[in-house]
Amino acid sequence: MKQNIAVMVFFSIMALAIAGCSEPAAVMQPPSVGPMPGNAPSGEDDGTPVSSNMPAIPGDDVPEMIVVPDGEAMQDLQDMPQAPLKEFTMTARQWEFSPSEIRVNKGDRVRISLTSEDVTHGFRLSEFGVDERLPPGQEIIVEFVADKAGTFPFSCSVPCGSGHGSMTGTLIVE
Repeated sequence: MKQNIAVMVFFSIMALAIAGCSEPAAVMQPPSVGPMPGNAPSGEDDGTPVSSNMPAIPGDDVPEMIVVPDGEAMQDLQDMPQAPLKEFTMTARQWEFSPSEIRVNKGDRVRISLTSEDVTHGFRLSEFGVDERLPPGQEIIVEFVADKAGTFPFSCSVPCGSGHGSMTGTLIVE
C-alpha cells in the first residue's frame, strides 16, 4: 500500500512538472466569477500580485524527498539529525597504516583523511564498500556510516612491494 502511494506521488509530481513546462491554451473561468487575480485581460493590470502555478523544483528551498526501501517517503537526510562524525588522519607507507586501529561506535559517521607518504597504496574496507587508490602525497577522504558492529579488517589494495600482504589494519565498531 505504501509503495503504491509512493508511485502515485511520483507520477503526480511528474505530471505537474510536465504540465508546468507547456503553455496553457486558455484559462477557463466560471461565468459568475470575474477575472481571477493576476489574470487581467491583455493590457490591463488589476494590481494583484501574480503567483506561479509551476510545481516546486528541488533546490528551490523545498526539502527534497527520498524513498526508503519500505516505500515510505521522508525528508532529505540533510534535514535529519546526523550521527556523530568521527574524524581520523591516517598515513600509509611501506608497509603499514598509521594508526592501524580505529575505534568508533555503531551509527557514527566516519571520515578518514588518508595520505600515502611513499608510493601508491590502496585502502580497502570491504564491509563498508570502501576501496580507494592513494597516490603519494595526495590526501584522499573516505567517508561512510559505521552501521554494523564488529571487527572489520582493512588492507592495502594496490601491490606495493614485498611487505604488501602485511599492510593491514582494523576498524572496531562497538
